[in-house]
Amino acid sequence: MNWRGFAAQAQELAGLGDKLFDKNGMALVGTLRRNGWPRISPVETYVVDGELMLGMMWRSRKALDLLADPRLVVHSATSDREGTEGDFKLYGVAVDIADPELRTHYGDATEARIEWRPTGPFHLFSVDISSAAYIEFGAGRRALLWTEGAGLERMRHPDD
Repeated sequence: MNWRGFAAQAQELAGLGDKLFDKNGMALVGTLRRNGWPRISPVETYVVDGELMLGMMWRSRKALDLLADPRLVVHSATSDREGTEGDFKLYGVAVDIADPELRTHYGDATEARIEWRPTGPFHLFSVDISSAAYIEFGAGRRALLWTEGAGLERMRHPDD
């Protein structure tokens, strides 16, 4: 499911993810190497035309990982040891974007945000989302889980 569909089904959870992705400007992407070992790498996230897009340098290790095995996790860049800023993650598969129009729209979004436009070859993926979760500790504590089949569920928080 693309970001637009996910957001329609889980508006609160998608809003929390948007907030964290926008705040940090970065996320971590977890991929699988050819030998089966996990890899985590920084990545910028953009929602463009209803798709969560991840741009990557041409032939980067993380991009090659996704071309070999598209399963991934995207995790908000957490920097608060207490967990009060919240922790958002989603799971799914990467979809290689070849469509010139979508690539142009991604370039437009990148240029608008950071005043730089990708040139030359680069990898661009959208995320086909299968599940997402959020947990927050402290005064605002909450735990949410969304799966494509079951929808949004408020989970019992571990501190309750």
